Amino acid sequence: MPATEYPGSFLGRISIRRNQVISMDGAHEQELEDLELFQKHVSERFSDLLPPPPSDDISSDAILSIAWLRKLLDEFLCCEAQFKALLIMGRDPSQIVKPPLDRLVPEFLDRVVKALDICNAVLHGIESVRQFQKLAEIAISALEQRPIGDGQVKRARRALNSLITSMAVEDKDFTNSKSTERAWSFGRRGGGATGTGTGTATPKYKDRIAGQFRSLSWSMAKGWSAAKQIQAMSSNLAAPRGGESSSLPQTVYLMSTVLLFVMWTLVAALPCQERGGLPTNFPVSKQMSWAQSMIGLQEKIAEEWKKKEKKGSAGLLEEMQRMEKLSQSLMEFTESFTFPLETEKAEEVAAQVAELSETCKKLEEGLVPLQQQIREVFHRVVRSRTEIVELLEYTAKASSPIV
Repeated sequence: MPATEYPGSFLGRISIRRNQVISMDGAHEQELEDLELFQKHVSERFSDLLPPPPSDDISSDAILSIAWLRKLLDEFLCCEAQFKALLIMGRDPSQIVKPPLDRLVPEFLDRVVKALDICNAVLHGIESVRQFQKLAEIAISALEQRPIGDGQVKRARRALNSLITSMAVEDKDFTNSKSTERAWSFGRRGGGATGTGTGTATPKYKDRIAGQFRSLSWSMAKGWSAAKQIQAMSSNLAAPRGGESSSLPQTVYLMSTVLLFVMWTLVAALPCQERGGLPTNFPVSKQMSWAQSMIGLQEKIAEEWKKKEKKGSAGLLEEMQRMEKLSQSLMEFTESFTFPLETEKAEEVAAQVAELSETCKKLEEGLVPLQQQIREVFHRVVRSRTEIVELLEYTAKASSPIV
C-alpha cells in the first residue's frame, strides 16, 4: 500500500523508509530486524543498570540512588524514542488499527495516562524529600557546634524526632491531614515538636507532626492510590502468543513492560501517595531475551520493598535510607547525652554528622535534576501519546466511507 500523506505537526515529518519496501516479505524481514535491534538495545540498557558483582573493583551508582534513578530515566527516554520510531514513523497507519494492535495500542495509551498520574505523584514526593533534607540540616547545624551543649542537643533532638516520625509514616495516611504548617520549622520551635521535655514524641504529638508534614506534598485526588495505578497498569499485560506474536505486538508489549517497570521503581523509591499493597511482582516473560536484566533488577528492588513495607517507609531511595539510619543513631545519642562529652564519643558523633551532611549534599545536588528529568519523561510521553492518538484518529477518518 502506498504511503499516505498526513497533515500537521509530526505527521508531515514521518520517514517513508518502510513504505518504500515493495515486497511484503521484505517489509516483514525489516520489521523483525528492527524488533531484534530494539530488544538488544533494551537488554543492554538494563544490563548497565545492574550492580556489578562484589568481586569486581568497578565503581557504580548504588541501585535506587538518585544517580541510578537518573540513569534509569535516561534509558527510558532512549527506549521511548526508539519505540515511537518503530510504531509510527513511516508506517502505513492501517497496520496499527488491525487486530491485535487495535486492542494493544489503546491498552498501551491507557497505561501512559496512568504513568502520567504517577509522575505527578512522584514529583510531589520529591518535595517531601526536600523537607526531610531541611530537618536533617537543622540537626547537622546544631551538632556541628563546638563544644556541644544541652541547647544544641535539644535542638538537634527536636529536628531528628520530626524527621524520623515523618519518614516512618505509613503511606496510606498521607492524605488525611488538612494542616498547612511546614514540618521543617518544628526544630526551631521551643518544644513544639515534642510532647515531653526529653524530645520523645507522644502518640498525640506524633500524629500532629506527621499530619503537618504530609500536607506539604500530597495534592493528588483523595483516594488516589499509586499501588492501584501500578496494579491497573499490569493487570492486562501479557506477552503476545501465537498469531499475535509478530513484531509490532512484541514491540508494544516490550515498551509497556519498560514503562511499567520504570513507574513501579519510581513509586518504590520515592514518597508517593497510597503505596500500601504495591505489587512486588508483575508479569515479565522470562522467555524474552531482553527480560533477564529487568527481572534481576525487579527481584532486588522487590526484596528491599518487602523489608521496608513492614515498618512503613518514605521510600527506598538510597540517600533516604542512609539518612534514616544516621538520624536514628544520632537520635539515640541525643537522648543519652551527658555533658561533658567524652572524646571518643565526640569523634563518633562527628563522623556520623559528616556522613549525614554528605547525604544532604547529594540530595541538594541531585533532587532538582531528578525532578527535571521526571518532568521531561512526563512531557515526552504526553507528546508521543498525542501523536499516536492523532494517527489513529486520522486513520479512522480516512477509512470511513464517504456518505
